[in-house]
Amino acid sequence: MAWSDVLPGIVTMALVTYLIRAVPLALFTKPITSRRVQVFLYYVPYAVLAAMTVPGVFTATPHLASAIAGTAAALVLAWKNKGLLVVSLAAAAAGLLALLLP
Repeated sequence: MAWSDVLPGIVTMALVTYLIRAVPLALFTKPITSRRVQVFLYYVPYAVLAAMTVPGVFTATPHLASAIAGTAAALVLAWKNKGLLVVSLAAAAAGLLALLLP
């Protein structure tokens, strides 16, 4: 793939990323006092992260059962307040084990 093919995509992504961050800064000069808007803005990063992550989790393995096993392991350990490294390693191990077991 040549740079002439890749460069327009990189420039477009850079502009979109910049605009998403610059436009709210330019438009909202006063502090946001609405409680509803503050709560909405508080949860936006979590919703975006979930929307980007969940589809990838269920398409990362060739079988849905292994994805479900890994997700279940991650949810249980996260619910028990385990660390990120423990949760991710256990989820990967559970997914791998589900793939290897018939």
